[in-house]
Amino acid sequence: MARNVADAARKFLLLGQCVPTVKQNAAKIRVKRLELDENLLMYFKKDEFFYCHDPSKICKTGDIVLIQALPHKLTKLITHEVKEVVYPFGDVTDPVTGKKVAKERYREDIEAETKLYGKLDSTFDYNKAPPRGWQEGKKDFTSKPTYTKFHVFDENDPYAI
Repeated sequence: MARNVADAARKFLLLGQCVPTVKQNAAKIRVKRLELDENLLMYFKKDEFFYCHDPSKICKTGDIVLIQALPHKLTKLITHEVKEVVYPFGDVTDPVTGKKVAKERYREDIEAETKLYGKLDSTFDYNKAPPRGWQEGKKDFTSKPTYTKFHVFDENDPYAI
């Protein structure tokens, strides 16, 4: 009975957000869950972190991804694999309607409002905007290796946390 439950748990897909990590060929994914407190009979937020096998680097920091447990652990830490990127960071899509969102409004509502009142020069056009990653190496350093700075050296490393 317990073995069937463990086998079923491996087949589940988990939805999480990619966070910075120092591991090579792996992504650190934060999965948000609710944990029941038996005494209060209330649910509280709990974050679980999983290291996922990602040799092709398909996910970047901030992306929402689907992960699945590996049949056998690759290492002591790497227990899951990245299946796909559901929502890339910065390109927010409403999961119910499938429409693109800017802040708290749908993009098509914003476009309809600009047509109604006239387009200003300062209005941002989402259709002409370049995709995420066009500033990689200039202002977007999510592809660079990050690590925690424990010592202060003479030369300053911009990729240290």
